[in-house]
Amino acid sequence: MNDALLVAAGFILLTVAAGLVRVLRGPGDFDRMMAVQLLGTGGIASLLLIASATTVAGVEDVALGLALLAAFAAIAFVNSAGADGPESPEAGEG
Repeated sequence: MNDALLVAAGFILLTVAAGLVRVLRGPGDFDRMMAVQLLGTGGIASLLLIASATTVAGVEDVALGLALLAAFAAIAFVNSAGADGPESPEAGEG
């Protein structure tokens, strides 16, 4: 059973690595931020699978820290995007 969990964690890590392409070459900032959120979710999932498959202490704490970091990153991104104002040129007309 532990081997199956570790294989699943490895597969998730491979898909997370493939998602880095979207972060580096994304068409826009919002697409990149959503890709980063997806990477955080995949990282949390793989860490929790590794924690349940092994007896390494503290892996759950690292997953919790990654979840908090991803949430704060999303909040910071939304706050910075809101401070810049609307991006459409029609917003100033009227």
